[in-house]
Amino acid sequence: MLEELTITGLGVLENASAEFAPGFTVLTGETGAGKTMVVTSLHLLSGARSDASRVRAGHDKAVVEGRFRLPEGDGEIAQILDSAGAEADEGSLIAVRAVGADGRSRAHLGGRSVPVGVLGQAVSGMLTIHGQNDQLRLLRADQQRAALDRFAGPPVATALDDYRRARQAWITLADELAERRASSYELAQEADRLRFAVQELAAVDPQPGEDVALTATIKRLTDLETVRTAGARAHALTAGEGGDADGVIAELGQVRSLLESSGDDALEALLPRVREALAVVTDLAAELSGIIAGLPADAAELDQLLVRQGELKALTRKYAPDVDGVRQWWERARARLAEIDDPAESIDELAASVDAAAAEVSRAAKAVRELRAAAAEKLALRVTEELDGLAMGGAALRVTVSPDRAEEAAGRRVLPVDGETCQVAADGADVVEFALVPHPDSAPLPIAKSASGGELSRVMLALEVVLAAPDGGSVMVFDEVDAGVGGRAAVEIGRRLARLAQGHQVIVVTHLPQVAAFADHHVVIGKETSGRTSSVRTLDGDERVAELARMLAGLGDTDTGRAHAEELLQTAQSEKRG
Repeated sequence: MLEELTITGLGVLENASAEFAPGFTVLTGETGAGKTMVVTSLHLLSGARSDASRVRAGHDKAVVEGRFRLPEGDGEIAQILDSAGAEADEGSLIAVRAVGADGRSRAHLGGRSVPVGVLGQAVSGMLTIHGQNDQLRLLRADQQRAALDRFAGPPVATALDDYRRARQAWITLADELAERRASSYELAQEADRLRFAVQELAAVDPQPGEDVALTATIKRLTDLETVRTAGARAHALTAGEGGDADGVIAELGQVRSLLESSGDDALEALLPRVREALAVVTDLAAELSGIIAGLPADAAELDQLLVRQGELKALTRKYAPDVDGVRQWWERARARLAEIDDPAESIDELAASVDAAAAEVSRAAKAVRELRAAAAEKLALRVTEELDGLAMGGAALRVTVSPDRAEEAAGRRVLPVDGETCQVAADGADVVEFALVPHPDSAPLPIAKSASGGELSRVMLALEVVLAAPDGGSVMVFDEVDAGVGGRAAVEIGRRLARLAQGHQVIVVTHLPQVAAFADHHVVIGKETSGRTSSVRTLDGDERVAELARMLAGLGDTDTGRAHAEELLQTAQSEKRG
């Protein structure tokens, strides 16, 4: 609920403040007094685009501050406040919007500076504004569809969510299929390149670390004769040549014999070390013999290794710096080839998935249409009943839900839905149209072509009465919703607004005394004596009668005017109580 509104430096309002109570409040005043600025201030709090030209001359900025009583149990608003770091004060929330003369805009919510969008998101959750522009929006097909979906409630909302998920899945798959088909030639070329590379790698079959081991072996074999000579000479010095007893082994054998036959304890104590040396040298000689025996007799083996090294180098020049990297590339290439090796088959599989997804979209779109059609009959009946009470007896609203028929064309999303080729847009595959039957013998015509300004105002009000949530709690602002209406129709509008105010806080800007008489509270915006600024004040009983007299015929404070105003007020209030 809106509890208080303060406006500074906005249009003709230099510094105005008004408190609002639950129920039905009307705002009245002479033309040019500033009633529009009050609605403009609420638009600003709702996040509307700012206009620096509305800043009052002589002021650096215009400031609008609203104090709202938060509805209990509204988790969405609580989440917005929590994410913004804003806080409510004992159930009240302060929202502030400032518009500078230079066009800059600032917003505060619950004592915290926030983006204008966050302010609008929070306030719009509590406040709904209906002006003459909203009536014009009702002429648009998308707004008519939105009104029907709002009336249908959770069943259509859930079905729409299912439809949108199915539609997004279908679009994703369809786009991928189109991309696959467009790139099938490139994929075929890529598959040929990968197939050749995989075959080449399979033929060579490089092993992990093979290039490093091969380099070391080739280095040894390149100096084969030098290695063989060094090994043979070392073996000869160790074991002797041709069995001659001139090698290290033979010499150590003689040393051992001499020490054993010396009979001297000191010399015999050296025997273990001699025997150990003899064992080491004997092992050394055996290893030298094995190495020499393992050397190739000619260069044929070296040639084979060099050929293998050339094969590996050819691979490392193409695919990776070393053999291990080549093997990793080989594995990735095989995986990619398995994915695209048969593009025709993969495209066929994807096409089947697209068809299945399209069928799901068609099913979901049909489910949405059926729910909308069922709700359309109920909405038309309810609004027709309201129109009868708004001095439009005999008039009826027709709500039709028809397929959004379309032909296939580039860039259009079309699918068959219940036997009709339809455009499947984000909000479904339907066209919703509101048509007005002015009297029983006439044919229904779209309200955009058949409804006058006054009729359109009443149709919109009837819709709002029907769409208003039964549990209430929101703030509904109507800006001259009674434009183009008078007489009995004006009385009925006042009566319907009063009924709407039983579950909502209703604030109405009006020129009609018949509407104002039904209000619970009356706020007047009046020009000051200078005519350059306006004030806002709440009227008491006598003041309210005087204002109604002015609205009736400009009679002011005459006895005749007051008598008419008092009668109108008493009649309206009596009907409300009855």
